Amino acid sequence: MVAITNPTALTPPRVAFLDPRTGAISREWYRFFLSLLTATETNQEEIELAPDASSLLASYDAVFGEAIQGIESAPDCCSATADVDVKVNNLAQATGVEPPSATEDEIAVIQSQLQGLALAPPPKEYRVPRYGSFYDTTDQAAAVINTAYAMTFNSTDLTQGVYIGSPTSRIYVDTPNVYNIQFSAQLINAAGGAHNVWIWLRKNGTNVANTTTTLRIEGNNTEAVAAWNFLLQLNAGDYFELMWEVSDLSVTLHHDVASAVHPAIPSIILTVTDNVSSLEV
Repeated sequence: MVAITNPTALTPPRVAFLDPRTGAISREWYRFFLSLLTATETNQEEIELAPDASSLLASYDAVFGEAIQGIESAPDCCSATADVDVKVNNLAQATGVEPPSATEDEIAVIQSQLQGLALAPPPKEYRVPRYGSFYDTTDQAAAVINTAYAMTFNSTDLTQGVYIGSPTSRIYVDTPNVYNIQFSAQLINAAGGAHNVWIWLRKNGTNVANTTTTLRIEGNNTEAVAAWNFLLQLNAGDYFELMWEVSDLSVTLHHDVASAVHPAIPSIILTVTDNVSSLEV
């Protein structure tokens, strides 16, 4: 009886069977199985005498897939791989095709390949960096003292996976990660006296503990800039807001138009980046 092409002569890819980004079979595994099929169909005379190549390939796929699952779940991978020979012999009896003779060295090679598939780490895959840059070109004022208000944004500079939502105070992300949130707010005191401004972070509608900072602005038409950053863990679909509160309504978020020398001054500038974008998927 004609011996089938030995699939163990082709090195299987050491990557995940399914592409985590698409949910479909990975390109490396597709090419591996295609090479098996091509090798099986090399000799037309053998194809006519042997079982259907596609069904035979599917059978071997099931055998090796089951073997790999056994390796991954078994506490002793060596005992699990020893079961491969039994499965291949059972497949040969079911298809009526005798498997090619194999030496102990050849058996050791296929066992090593199967262990490699289960144990070798896949190539590193890196996240596409997430970022956003936003600003507002209007004055923002509180309506009531000692009341929380959210800073709003009406312009987007750069964005990739970070975007303004609705209402426009909400900044959403589409990928779970730790995000670095940096802002600068242009404050002005339009009247005399000394007044306080409080600024803090809110996530998904809830204040983030220990994120408030206060500034005290004193003097008529005195200006100050509040600028610092936060690190915040966010999941896909989460949003955050920059909140503020004043002790006197004369304190506002102030913008100014461009001059002949310098660009315009936004009332609030915000940049957001994923702080650990190089983590493995």
